[in-house]
Amino acid sequence: MVVILLGPPGVGKGTQGARLVDEVGWVRIATGDLLRAARREGTELGKRAQAYMDEGELVPDDLIVAMVREHLEKLDAGTTVLFDGFPRTVPQAVALDAMLPEVGRKVDGVLLFEAPDEVLVKRISGRRSSPEGRVYNVYFDPPKVEGKCDVTGSELIHREDDRPETVERRLEVYRTQTSPLISYYDAAPTRVMRIRGDGEMEEVWAGVTDALAAELGVEVPGA
Repeated sequence: MVVILLGPPGVGKGTQGARLVDEVGWVRIATGDLLRAARREGTELGKRAQAYMDEGELVPDDLIVAMVREHLEKLDAGTTVLFDGFPRTVPQAVALDAMLPEVGRKVDGVLLFEAPDEVLVKRISGRRSSPEGRVYNVYFDPPKVEGKCDVTGSELIHREDDRPETVERRLEVYRTQTSPLISYYDAAPTRVMRIRGDGEMEEVWAGVTDALAAELGVEVPGA
């Protein structure tokens, strides 16, 4: 099968997707990873993509889709693929739908994670990171001492792209560029599974496993 993760930044789709990879054995495909691998390996597609990036330009959709196709052709036909962060726009979705039948696949389902903007802003803008990589949240998982790492006592960092004004811009980009995909897939013969993303992690996971069982017949071990 092919399943797509969809939802705004901060909704937790990446966390749930990683759990599906770990517990169900699905293969995650993120186009950023494909680009980095192609550049590192010096493939023909990687060289073409590098030329655009060297000029400060976005890699064209047709080149991204070609990389996705190349990767899919290497996978066993029975492997379920989980797209994370792709497609981002309706034109990318159209291109993906045109390519998938050529490799014997189609989009079977979309896991759509939803949460109110105020929750998303708190989740992202509340993040604080230690230099060693530990992550806290001043609203949901604060350190024992304000501004200090529980383990090392080092000063916590508020990253620039986690600040409220930056988060608002990221949400606006999602609303204008990516959220039209919801209507696109609602109108397609694709199962759109709406998941409440504003609960605790285990509650969200239960929503995911219930939806997969009901809509796609996928039974998650231990769910």
